[in-house]
Amino acid sequence: MATFTYRLDDKHSLRARLGLIVLQSDETIEGEFRRMLPSEGVALYITRVESDPEVRADTLARMTDRIEGAARLLPRPLTYDAVGYACTSGTSVIGARKVSAQINAGCATRADSQPIAALLAAARALGLDRIAFLSPYLEDVSGRIRQILGEGGLASPVFGTFNERREENVAWISPSSIRDAAVELADRSGVDGIFLSCTNLRTLDVIAPIEAETGLPVLSSNQVLFWHMMRLAGLEDRMAGFGRLLEEA
Repeated sequence: MATFTYRLDDKHSLRARLGLIVLQSDETIEGEFRRMLPSEGVALYITRVESDPEVRADTLARMTDRIEGAARLLPRPLTYDAVGYACTSGTSVIGARKVSAQINAGCATRADSQPIAALLAAARALGLDRIAFLSPYLEDVSGRIRQILGEGGLASPVFGTFNERREENVAWISPSSIRDAAVELADRSGVDGIFLSCTNLRTLDVIAPIEAETGLPVLSSNQVLFWHMMRLAGLEDRMAGFGRLLEEA
């Protein structure tokens, strides 16, 4: 047997470490996050939380006590610059404070986020007050999100849904269907932005085209969560092709 000496590279050479807690049923966000990630200096670590294939308030609530365990499966003994819980609807049911507490109980992180807090921060950054809200889910699931957004100062007077409850279908809703629905919602007056809700929707490739067609800023769950985590980590990188938020804010 041969034994070799080795050297360790500098563990502090990275600009940031991001952690992401992804639903077991989510087929989309990991790929979209990695497409937005800077090519150098930012590490992304993924863990999964057990989730139900059917989206209802009771199934979302079951994740409450699972988030900490999922966070514990992120690599240790790293300290993260930001960790995100990747579920818009789940956050609305569980509550942002409880999500934050679960994340911080499970791992060491300097900041944490989830899509609702990220959306409110993004809307403030772009000066948005009234959005058209597009959801894949039943209206009662999205109603709680819209209520929380309203309490945070972001109204959603225009609402549309694909009325789907099964996650395996949500992940494969055609981006062209998302684009067509968003453009139709934008035609209804009185909004200054569009939000594409759900981390499992494939939105990344339609954000810029919808913005070009409607003239309105377009936000999505994955885009705002990535942007918010980057900014919480102290990174000011701008990325082209994924909407005004990542280009300007």
